[in-house]
Amino acid sequence: MSSSDIFIGETIGTAILILLGGGVCAAVTLKASKARNAGWLAITFGWGFAVLTAVYTSAPLSGAHLNPAVTLALAIKDGDWKNVPVYWAGQILGAMIGAALVWIAYYGQFHAHLTDREIVGGPGAQDTTAKAVEAREKGAGPVLGVFSTGPEVRVAWQNVATEIIGTIVLVLAVLTQGLNDKGNGLGTLGALITALVVVSIGLSLGGPTGYAINPARDLGPRIVHALLPLPNKGGSDWGYAWVPVVGPLIGGAIAAGIYNVAFA
Repeated sequence: MSSSDIFIGETIGTAILILLGGGVCAAVTLKASKARNAGWLAITFGWGFAVLTAVYTSAPLSGAHLNPAVTLALAIKDGDWKNVPVYWAGQILGAMIGAALVWIAYYGQFHAHLTDREIVGGPGAQDTTAKAVEAREKGAGPVLGVFSTGPEVRVAWQNVATEIIGTIVLVLAVLTQGLNDKGNGLGTLGALITALVVVSIGLSLGGPTGYAINPARDLGPRIVHALLPLPNKGGSDWGYAWVPVVGPLIGGAIAAGIYNVAFA
């Protein structure tokens, strides 16, 4: 795989991942959406299908890492670091493009949601779940959850540990099942297994932090949230932003170590 193929594949694949994953979050969150309040099951399966679609699309070009933690783990496993910056650049750019596309697709819903007094406050506003979430997530605006993750209980060491644990599960699944022997990307069955692992992580481990398990998935859309001209969007919670970056990278490194000791 050439550097250009890797960059293009990771950009396209990660953009699809965030478009569909962030899209289900928007569908469930935004007040004028037909899927409003569809719940956690919709989100977890939506993200799983997003992974499946993104992997199928990008695997022929880049091997479908779509996650800096996966790229780091593979570099540790194989000892090949030369393309790590290219993978990471494509993943961050793709995540930002995907987040911007979610905004375009739900433009009217974002505007309706963020100008609703029950959501953003003002005269006649009532205390709502969205406002309670905003108060709990220090500095987080009422639609930040469409773009990035946040903790239900803000305890830094636990939040980091949760992201580490979830990422270890994901990366071990990728290392042991997902990549085919030729190194040309994810095989058909491996892609499906990886998608189902993401659903499992969301159902079992997603409750505390929203299971970023992917630094690009969280950081790229958080940057877009900070830049977009959304009315009453609130803060981007940069005080928490390091957790879904550092936690998954540590988890990916640990998973690679486990693989090298137990499976290599």
